[in-house]
Amino acid sequence: MLFQSRTISRYVLRKYRTPDDDGTNLLRDGDLQGSALVDAWLDVEALQYEPAVHAVFVQHRVVPSLGGTPDEKAIGENVEKLRKVLEVYEARLGERRYLAGDAVSLADLSHFPYTHYFMGMPYAAVFDAFPRVRAWWQDLVARPAVRKVAAMMDGRSG
Repeated sequence: MLFQSRTISRYVLRKYRTPDDDGTNLLRDGDLQGSALVDAWLDVEALQYEPAVHAVFVQHRVVPSLGGTPDEKAIGENVEKLRKVLEVYEARLGERRYLAGDAVSLADLSHFPYTHYFMGMPYAAVFDAFPRVRAWWQDLVARPAVRKVAAMMDGRSG
């Protein structure tokens, strides 16, 4: 049985990819360097970005829903960790349109779930200091498939 969302995403993308796809190759299969870049940025997302965003999400949304009081110190520390990751992203997005190159990949899209929720929190202003990251995010959320997922996450029909 498969587990871990990134592993499942890779599996689904490989299983259902067809030779006549419209050019969307979110894993860069067939391109050794491109595929390695997708993997590298997926690692950055999993090991640096997501832990910081997840910690803020838990403190801001989950802890209060369970009757607890958010740990503002933990929130501040993790927003600062996120800021450092966003500095790296800002530099990368100055070189390329997307994290793993000039076309969207799973490395970009894997940021969507937690970032979608994070952008509705008061801490989202951390993104304001990073215009390239902000533009990258706006580009991602403008994609029809992403809008459909956002609608489902928000309890709206897609």
